[in-house]
Amino acid sequence: MKSLENKAALVTGAGSGIGRAVAIGYAAEGAAVMVSDINEQAGLETVALIEKEGGKASFFKADTSTAEDNEALVKATVETFGKLDIACNNAGIGGDAAETANYSLESWKKVLDINLDGVFYGCKYQLAAMEQNGGGSIVNMASIHGSVAAPFSSAYTTSKHAVVGLTKNIGAEYAKKNIRCNAVGPAYIDTPLLEKNLKPEQLEALKQKHPIGRLGTAEEVANLVVFLSSDKASFMTGAYYLVDGGYTAV
Repeated sequence: MKSLENKAALVTGAGSGIGRAVAIGYAAEGAAVMVSDINEQAGLETVALIEKEGGKASFFKADTSTAEDNEALVKATVETFGKLDIACNNAGIGGDAAETANYSLESWKKVLDINLDGVFYGCKYQLAAMEQNGGGSIVNMASIHGSVAAPFSSAYTTSKHAVVGLTKNIGAEYAKKNIRCNAVGPAYIDTPLLEKNLKPEQLEALKQKHPIGRLGTAEEVANLVVFLSSDKASFMTGAYYLVDGGYTAV
């Protein structure tokens, strides 16, 4: 039997990268998946990839920076699949690069709106739905920068540290309700976006910051998320797990 058989899941930011890999990973383990993204075309492409492999998926467009869209996303998932067992709050942005004193107020607000408030809104409505089921599992996407600095990205570092704290609080509050909540901290992941925005020498320097000597893959992160979402991780909650190629070890 697959580890997520008969489960209903949702994934935000599932139109590409880690979010897409998580959605595909959930479906491969038997879950019905609500794919959500602000980019409708990208989200529908993820649904098509899941269905091509015989999985079950649907799409719901949502801007996770708003409470209303998070509430609507949970409602749509329950209406479509009858319940919500699993959620991965993955949507996020990097924001501008600047020293803290020069960091624009607009960029600060945008990063916190999506990376922190969006995760809180998601958890708020997901928890209510999971309580009705008698249990569930939430995985919040943090970062290595939930524990170490990202110079010139103070908003991003702040948001990811805060997601780790929020995750711990939820884990402690909801453990007795059979709802687990964990955070995952990826290092730098090999995505087309990274390749397009960095020069070859910059990309190589970034790889060398990881003792393993390379960037991670979206699938490697998804493997951890799927595990934490399953009953195989039944005694794991309120914690923050790194998948970083040794980045934070040195």
